[in-house]
Order: sequence, then structure tokens, then C-alpha cells
Amino acid sequence: MTTDAVDRVLAGLDDEQRQAVEAPLGPVCILAGAGTGKTRAVTHRIAYQVLLAQVAAPHVMAVTFTTRAAGELRARLRGLGVEGVQARTFHSAALRQLQYFWPRISPGARPTLIESKLPTIRAAAAACRLAVSPTDQRDLAAEVEWAKAALVEPAEYAAAAAGANREPPHSLEIVQQVFTAYEQANADRGQFDFEDLLLLTAAAIEADRSIAAEVRERYRHFTVDEYQDVNPLQQRLLDAWLGERDDLCVVGDPNQTIYSFTGASPRYLREFGQRYPGAALVRLVRDYRSTTQVVTLANRVEPSSRLRAQAGEGPEPTFDGYDDEPAEAAAVAIKISRLRDQGVPLREQAVLFRVNAQSEVYESALADAGIPYVVRGGERFFDRREVREAHTRLRGAARPEAATDGDSLADVVTDVLSAMGYSATPPSGAGAVRDAWESLRAIVGLAEEYAATHPGATLAEFVGELNARADAQHAPPVEGVTLASLHAAKGLEWEAVFLVGLVDGTLPITHAATPEQVEEERRLLYVGITRARRHLALSWALARAVGGRRARKPTRFLDGIRPTPVVPERVKAARRELSDDPVVARLREWRLQRSRDDGVPAYVVFDNKTLEAIAAHAPTDKGALAAVPGVGPAKLERYAEEVLDLLRQ
Repeated sequence: MTTDAVDRVLAGLDDEQRQAVEAPLGPVCILAGAGTGKTRAVTHRIAYQVLLAQVAAPHVMAVTFTTRAAGELRARLRGLGVEGVQARTFHSAALRQLQYFWPRISPGARPTLIESKLPTIRAAAAACRLAVSPTDQRDLAAEVEWAKAALVEPAEYAAAAAGANREPPHSLEIVQQVFTAYEQANADRGQFDFEDLLLLTAAAIEADRSIAAEVRERYRHFTVDEYQDVNPLQQRLLDAWLGERDDLCVVGDPNQTIYSFTGASPRYLREFGQRYPGAALVRLVRDYRSTTQVVTLANRVEPSSRLRAQAGEGPEPTFDGYDDEPAEAAAVAIKISRLRDQGVPLREQAVLFRVNAQSEVYESALADAGIPYVVRGGERFFDRREVREAHTRLRGAARPEAATDGDSLADVVTDVLSAMGYSATPPSGAGAVRDAWESLRAIVGLAEEYAATHPGATLAEFVGELNARADAQHAPPVEGVTLASLHAAKGLEWEAVFLVGLVDGTLPITHAATPEQVEEERRLLYVGITRARRHLALSWALARAVGGRRARKPTRFLDGIRPTPVVPERVKAARRELSDDPVVARLREWRLQRSRDDGVPAYVVFDNKTLEAIAAHAPTDKGALAAVPGVGPAKLERYAEEVLDLLRQ
């Protein structure tokens, strides 16, 4: 160890980061807000202790939640001149220990670790004489995973799930039966899952003094990242590793607790000081990631965050409402293109949404605009199992001779999809069943949009539209704009972030029933905001499909935060003047004739608000017209040339 090496570790740290690094051995809790340099603080703390010979690197265990984060820790420690620290996920560390100790745990062969619960869930359901769809299987697997992460035994499931407001795809009693059969099937097959991996490792340490002594001799100092996401099972394993010792440093942010539905609990982070009286507490509040404008908005959405911006000034976040989702997506595509022209690479831009089914309209808008994109943390829309099945069913139903009997296209599509269990009313609860419903609802929304812009369209013509969309979006993945759910975006950051679909019923999601669940939805918005370094746009659509009833409301989380339009008398007078404008009058004449030619109501072409917006913006080209609220991609394609010609006159 040299003084120079220690000085390099301390160089460039702010006061709070240095306080975290220099805190003595023992219990330390670092509350690190978004963008405050928590990984820097943690790695520099470990390096500082190793270089001062306070700890030996091989005796340090740094635990993370992803292999990517573990790799980042190891790389940073190497850069600080420290080798030999064990930086692993909970599961990686447990698997290594279980493999090593298994001969002392059992005389038999070690059970096989299964990569997926689904085959065993199917066998368990069959044993219970329960027919389950693929989405049911995924939801049942999620329930089993939640229960095991929460240390809930099969016999306790129904009571525990009721207390936790769980809403599985079947009754609590039926899920309990499947859970029991699942555990029995694992035992019969000589296999175990990832939750068993943690449980078996913890149980071995708790039951065998020699194993406990060897583990605790090897690992003496622990650091746990993202501690707000620890579940009871992971905490039990951590307690087994620690024994009676208290050399534990945890880092986390209760304002980024967004995984409670998986069993994660922020209480371990919040109650750390109660468990370890006298523990050092350090708050990191200097946000080096985002501009003052982004941080100010984040603090207004989640006041307890108290972040202090360090990245300078930037543009104000924008708030935009649109008539429908296609219009919202088209406007986002235009903004992305403009930022690219200004030098912001596509890989530095992201579109974030609450549920994966929302990605379809953005995949389509970006594909239409020739902008490459990648879907993170989920399949592309047309690759999803339920979408593929729906596409196949619609193709089979679209016989040329099939009659619609006067039903609308959306009604025909809904009728076909009802065979898959689709109904106009969403299922209760979250999970794969709800995700599948959202995907099917998106297809119905596409049918509504297609019918509005193609009056009299047949099911066969709509299937042709679906075929074209699927073909356009099956291109090989390329580097481009990131499309991701808010959950999948956690831990990432971009220069520009578009938070879309911000309406009540989506954020907060409809099944967020308790105050705690609603607050977790608010934290999702906070996480989304803090992913942006400089450019941030928030938007919502008042209707799902073109021409749909504009009944949605912007998310309640923006109440009192987004700019409220002020309409003084002079503005009202200006609007009255605009309504009498000869350009608006000429546009209305054109709209009336166009609606007669197409055989549709005039508002389906453009409503009055959109006509007035076109007149006010006076666009001179197709790109400028696309930026006008209410002008979606379908209307742009159908009417652009006529409208632009009229405006030129």
C-alpha cells in the first residue's frame, strides 16, 4: 500500500462520498439517490479498506442483483488496483457454495438446478386436474416465486397471498394446491429452482456449524447493492453469511423501490438503523447525471428524494397531450429524429412506458419514420406468443367470402379474439394474464384505428395491414432507440428520455388498489424521470385509437406539476378570431367534401381542434404537419398532400 494509491482512491470524491468511503468497519447504510455515484462510493470504500490493510480482498463479498452490475464492480475495483474481491449475485454466490459443500450436506447427488419453472408448473397443474394456458402458467410460476421469496410454505400460501393483496389467475386455494404439487414434483424429479438454491445454502449454514465456520472465515466483510430490492429469502441467506457479525455495508434508495410485487421489501433498508443501533448513515444527494431541470421535476414527483443537481442547466422538460396514441407516437418519432439531427445519437434516446403492450404503436411509428430501435427487457410486439396466436386466428378468420353481418371491424376482431379469452373488461391483477390482455387490446385498438382511416375495411384487409406491420418490425436487431418498460429501465440512463402513455389507468395501473401500490406507481414515474440526463419529454393520449372517445386523463402524479394552460380573455378572443379565420373555413369546406367522398363523419377526417391547430401552425411540409397535435401517421399518409396544397393556396 502506498499513500499515492490511497490518495487516488479519495481524489474526486464529494464530501458525502468521502464520508461513506472513510466510515469505519461495521454497519454502514448509504442512502444513495438516483445519479449520486453509489457504485463509485461502494467500490472506493472497498478499495480504501483493502489498500489500508483494514481488510483482505479475498475476505470481502460484494453482492449485487445482476451479473452486469457484478461485472461493473469487479472492473472498477481492478481500475483502483484491487484484485480478489468476490463480487457476485446472490444466486451465483449461493451456487458456488452449495456445489462446494454438497458432499457434506447429503450423501446423494446434488439435485439438478432448473432454468425454468414452467415445465414443472404444467406437471403440477395436470396433477391437480387444472387446465392452464401459457399465460396462466407464467402467472402461476410468478406466484410460486413470490411465495418462496417471501419464505411462505405451500400450506401458508392462501392466507399469506390474501394478506398481501395478491390477485393470481385462479383462486388462492387452487394456486395453493398447484404450489404444493410443484414442490412435490421437484422432490420426485430430483431438481430444485433458484429460490431453493438460496434456501438450501442458508439452511446448510444454519444447520452445520462446520459449514458456517468455514463460510464465515472465508467471507468477513459484506457489501450489498440495491438493498431496497432484497426479499426475505435473500435476507435470510445474508443473515446466515453474517452470523453474529455486523461488518455490513448496504446501499440503496427507498425511492426506487419498484419490485414489491416480486417479494422485494424496502423495510430492511429503512429499518437498518434499528437492527444495528449506532450504524453509520450517509446520504448521497448530489445528482451528477441529470440537469437542474430534470432533477427539479424528479424532486417534485417524489419530494423525499431531495436530490441536488450537479450537471448544470438544460432544456425544460416538455409536457404534451395528444388526441390518440398514434398521434403521440408519431410526434415522439419526429422529436427523436430532430434530436438525432442535433447530434444526439439514437442509442442515447429511449422511449419508456408502463406496460410492454404499449411498445407496438412506437415500434410502428419508428419503423414508419425509418428510425431503428431495440426492445429491451421484452419481446417485440409481433413476436409475443399471444400476438402470434391472435395473428394466426385472425388470418384464419379472414376468408374472402366471410361476411361481417354489418358488424364493425373492431367488433369482428374482438369476436375472433374472444376465443382466446379476450373481453372488453381487463382482468383483475397484474402478471402474464394482464400483459396478454394488454397485447390483445392493442390489436383491437389497431383495428379501431384502421377502420377510422379505411371506412368499410374488411377483416382480410386488416390482416394484410397486420402482415405488413409484422414484416416491417421483424428486421434484425440494430443499434437504435431503446424501447423499454419503466421496470426494465431501472439502473440505466440516456441523454434523452420520452415517458409516454402517462394516463390514469396505465400509470398508476388500474390494479394498483392500495395506497402502498399507488405510491409504488409514483416511484415508477420517478425512476423514469431520473433516467434522463438532459432531454426529457412527458406525454399522454386522450384516446387509444384514432377517432376514439377522448376520455382519458393525464396521470394524477402530474397534478400541480405539469404546466396548467392559462386561458385569459385575450387568448379566448384570439381563439374566437381563429375560428373565424378564412383558412379554418377553407379547411372545413375541404373536410366536409372529403368526408362525403369517404363516406365517414367529418370528425373522422379531422376534428375542429385539429383543423384550428393546422391553421395556427401553418405547416409547409409533411414533417411539420406531422408535428401538429391530432395528425397521426395514418391521417398524415391519407391527407397530407391535400392539406398542404390547400395551405399553399
